[in-house]
Order: sequence, then C-alpha cells, then structure tokens
Amino acid sequence: MNSYRQILYHIVFCTYYRKNVLPEKHHEELYKYIRGIINNRDCVLYRINGTENHIHILSDLHPTVCLSDYIKEIKTASNRWMKETGNFPYFQHWAEGSCALTYSLRDKDMIINYIKNQKEHHAKESFEDEYKRLLEENGIKWDERYIF
Repeated sequence: MNSYRQILYHIVFCTYYRKNVLPEKHHEELYKYIRGIINNRDCVLYRINGTENHIHILSDLHPTVCLSDYIKEIKTASNRWMKETGNFPYFQHWAEGSCALTYSLRDKDMIINYIKNQKEHHAKESFEDEYKRLLEENGIKWDERYIF
C-alpha cells in the first residue's frame, strides 16, 4: 500500500548576524546551486528567493527526508560552495537556526508570490520585523534572546 502526503514548507534562514553579504548579482547562481541540492534529495522546489541577508524556500519534502537534515544539508553545502566560488567574499556562514512553516496546497500560490516579491517587500519591512511577524502569524512563541 502506498502512503500519501502533501506538506509544503516555507523555510527561512539568514546570514550570520544578518549581514548583507549575498551580492544580488550572484543570487541566481546561489539559487541554482540550492535547487540542485533539493533535486538530489528528491524534493520539490516551488520557489526560492531572498535578499542580501536571507533566503526563503518553498519546498515539498520527500517522505524519507527529515526536515532538520534537509535544512542542515542546504546550509552546509551552500556555505561550502559560496566560499569556494569566491563570489561571496564577505560571507562567513549562515546563522544558527531557521524557521520552517507548514502550509496547505491551497496556500501555495500565495506563498510563491510572497517569496517572489522579496525585493519589493523588504523596501517596506526589515528582515527582523518580517521574521517576527511570520512567527506570530503562525502562532509561534519566540524569545527575543534567541531569535537572532
């Protein structure tokens, strides 16, 4: 008998100290690299985008993939790759931790559009405020001492 599932994860993580060290001119190659990691895990990438200090990913995980391992693999492999390319000279590493929110299929287009419009969105709201808002909207209690 087959098992069925449909879980969309909206994953957000940022650079160390939220520094603006991801040059916009290299975003597409970074996203392409991360897309390869996701495809190699038999997961589905619906959208990836971000700014100079953080990334949003909307993805469906293969049933054999553990969320924490998935995020760790994306962060570790992209960390190493960015240092090897030389295109991210000020990047030290990703910040510890991440945010992973679940959504239903009916929310997919809304989240895709949200991720797609990051540049416009962050002209009005800082990453810090966005992160706190996402947590609050999803009923997640957070502690200022551990949020960043």
